[in-house]
Amino acid sequence: MRQFLIHDSRDNVGVAVVDLEPGQEASGVTLDKGSKLQIKVGQPVPLGHKIALKDFHVGDTVIKYGEDIGKVVAEIRAGQHVHVHNLKTKRW
Repeated sequence: MRQFLIHDSRDNVGVAVVDLEPGQEASGVTLDKGSKLQIKVGQPVPLGHKIALKDFHVGDTVIKYGEDIGKVVAEIRAGQHVHVHNLKTKRW
């Protein structure tokens, strides 16, 4: 069973297709190439929310759907929840 999806192989976040719990080993797949990935969940990630596939530092760019969706404003570790508390648009 897959717990998250990666829309494009260039993405550095996945999207949870179930609620993810800390300590869980989650399985994901890229939709464009079918590549598989395992990641240990570090924080609760609700269904439909983003999970970090790598460590991020302040100022890093988050890629989803193969596109830049914003900049990191607080450190994020692989397996952690990516949302409005640590990601902001670059428009403002």
